[in-house]
Amino acid sequence: MNVAAILNVKGRAVATAKADTSLQDIARVLSERRIGAIVILGGDGRVEGIVSERDIIRAVADRGSTCLSDSAGSVMTRDVITCTLADSVDHLMQTMTAGRFRHVPIVEAGGLVGIVSIGDVVKHHIAEVEQEASALKSYLVS
Repeated sequence: MNVAAILNVKGRAVATAKADTSLQDIARVLSERRIGAIVILGGDGRVEGIVSERDIIRAVADRGSTCLSDSAGSVMTRDVITCTLADSVDHLMQTMTAGRFRHVPIVEAGGLVGIVSIGDVVKHHIAEVEQEASALKSYLVS
């Protein structure tokens, strides 16, 4: 299976913001949408960074609540690891595990086309295992 299969089920909507968006506004969107990360886009629409819940917590721990008026650009991860639609789900899982992060933007031809979370990967994996188990049960019964 590839990353496209996950996006075909979950959809391609991605919460995005600009680097000058305040951390307070980022936190509000994360809370309202019940998501864990927002992709930061540059003026050209390319991925410039990503801000996760962890980034905000680290900023608050380091600088106190006054950091919430700081820009997303001040805490975002700039070296964002991305995948493509054709990448395998196994590759995606290995990348997330090795990098110890939970969200991977999906990019095609330089443009953002989706995002996959570790929850999406786990959900996909469980569905795959259940499908295999069902096929084996059918085979054994026949």
